[in-house]
Amino acid sequence: MKIAVMGAGAVGCYYGAMLARAGHEVTLIGRPGHVDAVNRDGLLFEFQSTKSFIEMKADTDARAIAGAGLVLFCVKSTDTADAGAQMKPFLGKDTIVMSLQNGVDNAERLSAVIGQPVIPTVVYVATSMEGPGHVKHHGRGELVIGRSDQSDAVAKTLRPAHIPVEISDNAQGALWAKMILNCAYNALSAIAQKPYGELVQSDGIWEVMRNAVDECMAVAAGCGVTVPGDVWGAIEKIVDTMPGQYSSTAQDLARGKPSEIDYLNGYIVRKGAELGIATPTNLALYAMTKLREGSSVA
Repeated sequence: MKIAVMGAGAVGCYYGAMLARAGHEVTLIGRPGHVDAVNRDGLLFEFQSTKSFIEMKADTDARAIAGAGLVLFCVKSTDTADAGAQMKPFLGKDTIVMSLQNGVDNAERLSAVIGQPVIPTVVYVATSMEGPGHVKHHGRGELVIGRSDQSDAVAKTLRPAHIPVEISDNAQGALWAKMILNCAYNALSAIAQKPYGELVQSDGIWEVMRNAVDECMAVAAGCGVTVPGDVWGAIEKIVDTMPGQYSSTAQDLARGKPSEIDYLNGYIVRKGAELGIATPTNLALYAMTKLREGSSVA
């Protein structure tokens, strides 16, 4: 299959590399320096104990999506509308589009822009960009996707590429579960510039995280969302499965880039205000991250 990755950051490059290794024709759409490196040498892919260059195409223009049967949409939540508008003219009517993004409303927002269905996708992978044309995998890699007419076809494409896929009847709840995990870890990792395993060794951090999660669960209930599974148990396990991982928010701030905090803790604060639910811990985490984001010191 011809597959395009719109937003060739750490998540997009990881899944693009896995699919290219499985024999699919993958095109990455990203920034010029990254695109130049991939077109020159291939994508340097650190996976488990190996390093290899994966040959694939790369482009800075959304027109490279033309002809793709599957698009992995991996841009930051802040860029959803603009990136969707850029790629809309080049999508086929039968192109499958997946939103591999943080937050809970990106698939809905993207669908409104492009005028066709978008599969909401929850991403559980630890990965980072180590430089232009260089992605490093730190752990996990599974996806949870919403059930639709296209979900079986997606699973049959991804699973042979060693990408675990769960098809969920409660995709919205799964998105909330991931967002709550992000609300617990991302801001703290960004503020402290520490990986998860080191972060939780500091006094009071577990209590702060528990307070943030309790607020998130109250807002989810207020929105009528059923959050599946043992959310707190999953949060506790992260320090075992991803101890060396810095949050995506931490990585953004370290590079001097805008973060997605408005779509994580900020989203909880806004929804809480609408519903009359107090969210003081999330507000503090949001406000401190915005201060750090606006600082000249990464």
